[in-house]
Parts: sequence; C-alpha cells; structure tokens
Amino acid sequence: MADQTALQAVLDRIDADFDASLERLFALLRIKSISADPAYAGECRTAAEHLARDLAGVGFDTQIRPTEGHPVVLGKTTGQGPRVLFYGHYDVQPVDPLDLWQRPPFDPALVTLPDGRDAIVARGAADDKGQAMTFIEACRAWKAATGSLPLQVTILIEGEEEVGSKHLGSFLAANRNDLAADVALVCDTNMWDAGTPAITTSLRGLVYEEVRVTASDRDLHSGLYGGAAQNPIRVLTRILGAIHDAQGRVTIPGFYDGVQELPDEVRRQWAALRFTPETFLKPVGLSQPAGEADRMLIEQVSSRPTCDINGIVGGYTGEGSKTVIPSQASAKISFRLVGAQDPEAIREAFRAFVRARLPADCTAEFLSHTNAPAIALDWTMPQLRTTQAALTAEWGREAVLIGSGASIPIVADFRRTLGLDTLLVGFGLDDDRVHSPNEKYDVTSFRKGTRSWARILAALAS
Repeated sequence: MADQTALQAVLDRIDADFDASLERLFALLRIKSISADPAYAGECRTAAEHLARDLAGVGFDTQIRPTEGHPVVLGKTTGQGPRVLFYGHYDVQPVDPLDLWQRPPFDPALVTLPDGRDAIVARGAADDKGQAMTFIEACRAWKAATGSLPLQVTILIEGEEEVGSKHLGSFLAANRNDLAADVALVCDTNMWDAGTPAITTSLRGLVYEEVRVTASDRDLHSGLYGGAAQNPIRVLTRILGAIHDAQGRVTIPGFYDGVQELPDEVRRQWAALRFTPETFLKPVGLSQPAGEADRMLIEQVSSRPTCDINGIVGGYTGEGSKTVIPSQASAKISFRLVGAQDPEAIREAFRAFVRARLPADCTAEFLSHTNAPAIALDWTMPQLRTTQAALTAEWGREAVLIGSGASIPIVADFRRTLGLDTLLVGFGLDDDRVHSPNEKYDVTSFRKGTRSWARILAALAS
C-alpha cells in the first residue's frame, strides 16, 4: 500500500524527469516497427529488444518470447500486494501516403498546434507507443522515487496488434501461469476531451457476415429477360431494407435478447456530456442521427447494438453501360453487439431472416468473417471506482465512464483465456490522427497520462 507522501514523491519525480521521458519515447518512435510489411520484421524485432532493455533497466525480469509472428515482450516484478497485467503494443501502421506527412514519420518532433497545444508528431505517437510509455514511465518513477512498485506488475507488449493480434490468443493460452493477475490494464483508448479523463467500461462485440444471393445460372440480357427473370440485386436490397424499421430498430427476431439498459447514474452522466449532432455529426457532413429514435445519440454509438451494410456488389459496375440482369448479388453486413448478446445466435438469426425472404429461384450462401462477444465491466467493480477516483484527482475533473462502439479482441481474450476483467484507460484524443498521416500525441496527454498511472498504481495497491 502506498501512502500519500510516497505518491507525491513519485509525481514530483515524473515532473522533474519529464524531458528525459520524452527522449526515451522519441527513441522508441524512431524504430520503424511496421508489422504489416515483412520488410520491417527486423525493425519489429529491434523494437522488442529496445523495450526489453528499457524494462530491465526499470527492474523488471524481462524476456522476449517468440510467436509465429513478431515477438512478445514480457516483464515481471515480484513483491507483495495485488498483481496487475498491463498490455500494450509496439507495432505501428504503415505510413502511406507518405507525401501527406509534414515531416518524416519516424523522425519524432515537438510541434505547436494551431490552437497552442504542444504535440509529439510521429507514427505510433498515440497508437500505441506514447500510450504504453505513460505506464512504463510511471513504473520508472515509482522505482526511482521509492525503490519499488506499490504492487506487483506484469507487462505484456506485443508486436502484431495492427494486424489483428493473430498469434496473441495462442500465446495467452500457452503462458497462463506467467500472466496470472487480478486485473488487466490497457492504455489504447481515448479521453472524453482534452481535459476530461475517461474509462472505457464496455466494448461492442462484432459479427461480420457476407451473403451472396444467386438466381439464374448466368447473367441475362435485360431486354430479352427483363420482367420475367428474378433479379438478385432487387431481392437482396429488399431483404436488407427490411432489417430496420422506421424508428431505426433492427427487426431480426431475437436481436435485442441480452441487451441491458444503462444504470440511471450512467445515463445521467452521459446526458450531461452534451454529445450532440452538432459536435459529432456535423464535422463529417451529417446532421441527423440515424439510429434508434428513442435513444440519445451517445447511446446509439456506445451502448446500443447496431446493424450496418458495409458493402454491396452486383451486376455490371464498370465504365459505360451493359444491360444485364446479374446472376448474383452480394453484401457484407456487420453487427455491433452489446451486453449479453450471443454472437452465434445473432449470426443464425440473420441467416434465417434472409432465407425466410428468398423468393423462388433464389438461393443464399453465407460466409462468416468475425464472431466476437461484447465486453462490459461490472459497474460496481471496486477497481473501477478506485481508478476513476485516481483519474479525477489528477485531472481535476470527474473521470467519465464511457462505452466504446469499437471492438478490441484482446480484451475478450483476457476474459476468456485468463479470466481477467480489463480497465481501459487511455489518454488519446479524437484529433490524434491515428492510422493517418501526421499522427500526434498531446504533450499534456503524455505527461498527465504518466502521472495518472502513478496514481492508479497507488490506488490499486490499496
């Protein structure tokens, strides 16, 4: 357990050592650890070795563990108290298109933004090297100021998050004993805004389906067969159009089974955030929410399930004209799930919905791309409230509990394989240009993010 005197010494150390912290981050950002391109496999290995040396210098028992892809860095401390498992990733996205970068993407620099904020600009600054280093720097400050960490820490940093963490699931299963902990920590999410910290308490699950409707055995001349031959584009679009009613609700039977209502406390907090079409939709050229009409906009994108048609193809789509009735039409559809919705049940319900509406002479084939459940924390979880209080103390504003419309598969793996709930605490901002040219991470996010983790470690120790 850490007392306030020790915590203050750690916070003072973070501030005094901040310039050196920036240099350490810059050294990591200079490594071109692009996991998607085999040409950079050596750079990914270099990033793993760099982090392993750094963690060893902080006092972690550190190893580089191989996978079938890029290696995993694993660091552990011993001692007393609870054990936390921190997760991050050292790999980054490709930099294309390079000509849109205002400076070389692996030559990090401090830049003053038009609104006066100072930011670190480089590929990986926000996703995820800057975020991961906030936690490592907090651990470094604890060791430097007090000689030890206030609890036991395991750090796992992978190199394939940007390509789907395709080998991490098997790594977790093979290393359960080394990864045992009381709670997992992930720093790869955003704050509510530049001054308001947030904890992401739920992630939507994902079912991604592809459907192909076939009618005739070949494309047909629309002059000779038009009016008599079944058109699969018309069939498919009619079925897809029936998925939503006039109020924006999904009509697939059983779709809302397992969907829970927000606690009153969270609903009041979300209502006070004033998440409006003006602030959210207008910047992308839209004005009216298109989800369930009886739900707040923030619910539509955070805590409610959705169905979206992500692509549709059929017939002739080239230049000029070609008068055909196509033989086939296909579409890709994603379902974002919440609460206790069963991905397998949703998939089967969708397929039954399509089959029930097929006319004579038409068949449907299905392909499943993704099938992952939603993740939600227990609102009464003690570590959640403890972390919220620590963030509030650092930022001077109450930390908000938010849901994310996105899906982070590693969080489901932590629960399924390791039995761990995950606290998602990140310091990114909506304008960080993640995955885009000129990615940046606010200097305030890096400094106060480090201080936040120092406070969270102290709070979780108690």
